[in-house]
Parts: sequence; structure tokens; C-alpha cells
Amino acid sequence: MKTTSAAIKLVIFVALTSLATGVLAMTITNMRFAESRSYKAIISDVAGLLDKDDVRVAGVRVGQVDKIELTKDHQAKVTFSLNKDGVFRAGLPASTNVQVRYRNLMGQRYLALTEGPGAPNQYLPRNGVIPVTQTKPALDLTVLFNGFRPLFRALEPDDVNKLSFQIVQVLQGEGGTVNSLLSHVASLTSTLANRDQVIGQVIGNLNNVLGTIDARHSEVNQLVTDLRGFVSGVADDRKAIFDSVAAINDLSGTTADLLRDGRPAINNDIRGLNTLAKTLNANSGELDRGLKRTPGLLEGLTNISSYGSWFNMYICGLDARVRLPGGPVYQTPAIVNENARCK
Repeated sequence: MKTTSAAIKLVIFVALTSLATGVLAMTITNMRFAESRSYKAIISDVAGLLDKDDVRVAGVRVGQVDKIELTKDHQAKVTFSLNKDGVFRAGLPASTNVQVRYRNLMGQRYLALTEGPGAPNQYLPRNGVIPVTQTKPALDLTVLFNGFRPLFRALEPDDVNKLSFQIVQVLQGEGGTVNSLLSHVASLTSTLANRDQVIGQVIGNLNNVLGTIDARHSEVNQLVTDLRGFVSGVADDRKAIFDSVAAINDLSGTTADLLRDGRPAINNDIRGLNTLAKTLNANSGELDRGLKRTPGLLEGLTNISSYGSWFNMYICGLDARVRLPGGPVYQTPAIVNENARCK
């Protein structure tokens, strides 16, 4: 009976685990079982767009990107599919506009479909192509923010802070308008009358920036929203950040103690090195002569050990001196080897 109960529990556990795993896999892979229709769009730049990315209408997911290809004229052809049972049950209107938009600050993107001018009852066939005139690439944030670079280089830090604060206020809708922003820029650039080239470059870049902001206001709002979420995440993790700062403080104290304990030994080493340097300097002549003789001595040692990793000794001459206790010193005649190697 106990075995049967345990088996039933095991079967139920395996079934629930398999179901949860399947749901998780479907969520991660965006797996769909509904029937869909495929369409294509020609876009000039799809940097950051990947397969399986969302296709959305008014922020609601209605399909996904299936494939991205490069055309002969160096443009991107994006194949995407839409759920047949959704808002496009009758088909995709031929006047639909396609735009690549930022999904979050991590760089993920998605395709946004919007209604364009034209007859609403004209639909694209299956695998129909949306021309490049009805598509837009993603916003280039680098161009957006680099437009202010010449101005930031020329202004004082306080002026840069004021201008940046007003730009943020305008983008967040927290007061001020584009006209007030331009007025503030004009008041700042009035102090740079002797820098005509810089002012001209600033105004040109500023026009590009403001035009981009006006055309991409929804993306800028999303950027600010995501940035607010990032700052909130940092605020939530402030305890861990403060703990890390405390650990760094402990490490600094330990390092200071180590240096304090080792300072006497280091001082002794430095004094010994100073004494050695003075000794070498005082005996520089003998040291120089010794260094000059070293190559010859090393050459002789090399010849001795030239037959292998041992010293090969060859006797070229021999004599002996013997002192008897209480007597004179007797010296034997010198025996000299006349071999060529001894000459």
C-alpha cells in the first residue's frame, strides 16, 4: 500500500514538473501553435534585430521575426509572421509601416507595425513585401547624444550641468519646452562669440538632435523609463554596494598594516643596498678589471667542459715540493708536456 502511494505521488510530481518545464521552454523560445501568415519588409538598417524578436502593434505582441537576409542592394530583408487569429485575421494592410524600435536599454529591439495612409481594405498577399519607403531603421542614440559634444567641449562644467538638466527635464516632460531649451542654449552660446566655428557646429548638431527627438519621442520616453528602472535597481542594491565599500575599507586597513610591519625590513634593505652601491663605486677600478678578465676566464672554463656536462682536466706540467720535519724543502724537477694542446 505504501509502495502504491509513493508511486502515485512520483507520477504526479513528474507530470507537474514536465508541464512546468514545457511551459518554461515555450515562453523562452516564443513557441506558437496558432496558424500564422508570413510577410517580408525591406529595411535600410536592422542592427540589433534578431530572429525570434517580437512583432508588436501598439506594444502588444502579434508575431515574431523569422529570418533576416541581405539583399543585393545591401539592404535587409526581414521575414516575419503574424498570428492569423489576431487583429490581422483578414490580412496585413498594404499601407502598413514597419519600424525597428528599442525594446529596452540592453539593446534588444522589436518590429513595430503602424497604420499608414491608404485604403484600409487592400491587403498584402502571403509573403508580400513591404517596400523600404514604408520602413524605418532604429534610432541611432550615438548620433543623438554626440550632437551636443562640441557644445560640451566649449562650455564650463557648470554650464554643461545646467544644459544637461534642462535637456532631461524636456525629455521627461517635467517642465519647459523645446523653445525654452533653445533659449537657454542661445544664452550660453552668447558668451562664445569669438568661437564662430564651434557655435555653427553646435547649432547644426543641435538641429539634428531636436529633429531626431521630435521624430522619435516615443523611443526617447521608453529610454527614460528604462533608465529610471535601472536607477531603481541600483537603489534596491544599495545595501550590497555599501557592504562592498566596507570590505574595501577593511582591505585598505590590512594593506596599511602589512606595509607598516614590513617598513623596518624594507628600510634595512635600502640601507644595505646603499652600502653596496658605495662599495662598488669605491672599487670601480677593480670591478672594471675583473669584468674585463671575466670573458677570458669563462672561455677557459668552456674549453674544460666542452666534452660534456663535466670538467675535462689535462695535465700539461707537474712539479712537487716536499718539506721534511725539521729539514729543508726538496723540489722535484718540473715535468712539462710538449703536446700541442699545452702550448
